[in-house]
Amino acid sequence: MAAKAEDANAHLFQFLSDLIDRVEAESNQPETELRSKIKALVLETTKVPSTPSKQPDEVEIAKELDKISAKLDSVDELLSSSSEADREVQSLLSGTADLWMPVITATADERRALAASVVAEEHDIIKKQS
Repeated sequence: MAAKAEDANAHLFQFLSDLIDRVEAESNQPETELRSKIKALVLETTKVPSTPSKQPDEVEIAKELDKISAKLDSVDELLSSSSEADREVQSLLSGTADLWMPVITATADERRALAASVVAEEHDIIKKQS
């Protein structure tokens, strides 16, 4: 199951990279800031949490949730500042939100279900092409 979720994430980030490539090609300007933000997001989503030696208590869980919430706020702020400054970025993000929002906001179970649906969809496409 983890491999399927990783595939779904890889597809999402490849899609975002392709979108940036198109924007760069049309504007003839490099989108280094946006690329670095996406790269940071890739690193965050692919981090493997360390295995704790003991079961965390409620205080530790609350601290971790606060850290994650702060990171999400930071990502939100970065995306907001990028989209406010550039109408084309705002348009791209708005137009593709149905692709990336479910991945970002999904629970672990929802991510697994999303990954399974993406794999099934790809399997159907491959069958039709054969």
